[in-house]
Amino acid sequence: MTPGLFPHAGQVLEILRVHGQIPLLVGCSSASVIVGEREIEDSAGLALGLFSLPGAELQAVHFTQEQVEEANGPAYWHLETGISPDQTNGWLVLADPFHLDPESWLGGWNEAYAPLPVLGGLASGDHQEQTTQVYLNGEVFEGGGVAVSFGGDLRLEGVISQGCTPIGDTWTITKVERNLIHEIGNRPAYQVLLETFNQLPAAEKKNAQGNLFVGLVINEYLEHFHRGDFLVRNLLGADPRSGVIAVGALPRRGQTIQFQRRDATAATEDLMALLSRAKEKLGDSRIYGGCLCSCNGRGHRLFGLPNHDAGLIQRELGPLGLAGFFCNGEIGPVGDRNFLHGYTASLALFVKK
Repeated sequence: MTPGLFPHAGQVLEILRVHGQIPLLVGCSSASVIVGEREIEDSAGLALGLFSLPGAELQAVHFTQEQVEEANGPAYWHLETGISPDQTNGWLVLADPFHLDPESWLGGWNEAYAPLPVLGGLASGDHQEQTTQVYLNGEVFEGGGVAVSFGGDLRLEGVISQGCTPIGDTWTITKVERNLIHEIGNRPAYQVLLETFNQLPAAEKKNAQGNLFVGLVINEYLEHFHRGDFLVRNLLGADPRSGVIAVGALPRRGQTIQFQRRDATAATEDLMALLSRAKEKLGDSRIYGGCLCSCNGRGHRLFGLPNHDAGLIQRELGPLGLAGFFCNGEIGPVGDRNFLHGYTASLALFVKK
């Protein structure tokens, strides 16, 4: 629901519940909404997906920053939600970014429920007032988040497209101090970065300037590393004198790293490849529908045309009942843990177990 409807949110929820006969209604605010194959950017409105999910056991809870601060281990969240890991197949979460510390919340949720997937996004709304809304049934909250457990005969399948294409080789981090990588493959990290950049074709070099990132492998036990195995994080800076590069993560010694390029072409390649892999993995499984949480830095701002992500999803997996929104941050798994992302399309598919 876009911010212009904030004063009427309670009434809108009541109309939906009564006339839609909806037993469980969850949602959040956003400046732009997604429905079907359309991305309705910078225009007022409401996007609603109605899903029939036979055999599903759905439970939803509202959680707050106070609970995040009070949490003291996995058992806390099991008690607060009333749901243990063996009672759920995964979570869809919509949360407020202004009055909740999402990194702390997600760290606790991972302890409580990983490797089960958590998918979703952080609401957007009125940036000047720093106000968003999250919805659970008839209630409107201006803080915290709503988490929906998918249990029973329903599972969540995620497609997490971080908008990057890998460049150069994979390497091993050999010396690191907090977020400062000193050595990669026993060589100065800056030297490896420069070499990787210089080996790009001229056209790609131009696109890569200011658009370089690092990809960190989460599960080192895989024989081969592919798209989706890397957690993409910002390359914050590089010092040619010391040879050190700074990244927006806390990598560890021995972790596999590969540099990444992010632009419209790379983001399209990445989403197409991951959707193709998801289609192959799902095979004949029944997909009841999905929720797309796409970064507000994507859309026409990145691709120069409307309906990019939603259109690709429909072409690869559709026709699909799809609803969603543009986010202030996206949630989704890489390997066996869940992370907050940027510039990402996080697609949660509701699949028959």
